[in-house]
Amino acid sequence: MNLLPKGPNGCPYLFLAPMEGVGDRCFRRAMASVGGFDEAVTDFLRVPTNAHVQSLARVYESDETAPIPLAAQLMGSDAELMAAMAQEVEKRGAPRIDLNCGCPSNTVTGRGAGSSLLKEPDLLHEVARAMVKAVSVPVTIKMRSGYEDTSLFRENLLAAQESGAQFITLHPRTKVDGYGPPARWDLIAEAKSLLKIPVVGNGDILNVQDALEMLKRTSCDALMIGRGSVINPFIFHQIRAHFAGTLYHGKWENLKTYLETYIAEIPKESSERLKINKMKQLMGFLFKGNAKLLDKRQQMLTTTYTDFDAFLTFALPLLESGWMEDLSE
Repeated sequence: MNLLPKGPNGCPYLFLAPMEGVGDRCFRRAMASVGGFDEAVTDFLRVPTNAHVQSLARVYESDETAPIPLAAQLMGSDAELMAAMAQEVEKRGAPRIDLNCGCPSNTVTGRGAGSSLLKEPDLLHEVARAMVKAVSVPVTIKMRSGYEDTSLFRENLLAAQESGAQFITLHPRTKVDGYGPPARWDLIAEAKSLLKIPVVGNGDILNVQDALEMLKRTSCDALMIGRGSVINPFIFHQIRAHFAGTLYHGKWENLKTYLETYIAEIPKESSERLKINKMKQLMGFLFKGNAKLLDKRQQMLTTTYTDFDAFLTFALPLLESGWMEDLSE
């Protein structure tokens, strides 16, 4: 079974990346209303050593982005518990289960999870292998290029492959790098040349040209886009349009649907301050990605409101006034 089939006109398989913080249910549901990608992935579901997997697994909802498939991403270092959690999310409809070997948070790595698995290729293999053996759906791995450096890069890649993982997604920065320096796409190319399983490229894809350049320089099998989709929710459609020889126009009506979906998904019990902060975070990315809105971004972020509806009355017209209907590649 080909898990990464190319689309019409040779367009690569496109993933919406898991992202801690901004990439929550609200964002995934909003992006699903826009569409354009083949598959989404949850932000990580942490499986600590004292986990009650049945309770934790209820967080996962396979129909959240329907009809677009939603894979479940798990994060932990206890092989037995990770295998049990994999079984639980499979029961709840997960079409694929992803092992997080990339989160750089000190809170996470201090407990031996996320990118800290990259310090011990044998442990990475043990956890992934236990998950593979526990379920019938594909198990995959999302990883960084290393922890402090790339000295164990090849060992980690081979450990992932030998575990039975069906493909890996590589974000070519180390844990120590965080999100700062440019992603090293040459490492994606190296992974592709070393491994027999497919490699999904991730990191610094902010527009169509970036996507094409990554494909050209790395020969990766598919693309995963995170920050670029928050800045421009239409990036997946634009990539597809390029392969079809056309252009995709991100109209205000489309963006309005996206925002309305996001707003509707904010929990009703949230405080006004939390709602406003969530919208400022999301809109901050949108303003950043549009040349006509850059000079209004600081105004939107710093203007003080205590009522959510009042903030929307102020911010939405500001966004609409500067939104470019023809998003360039």
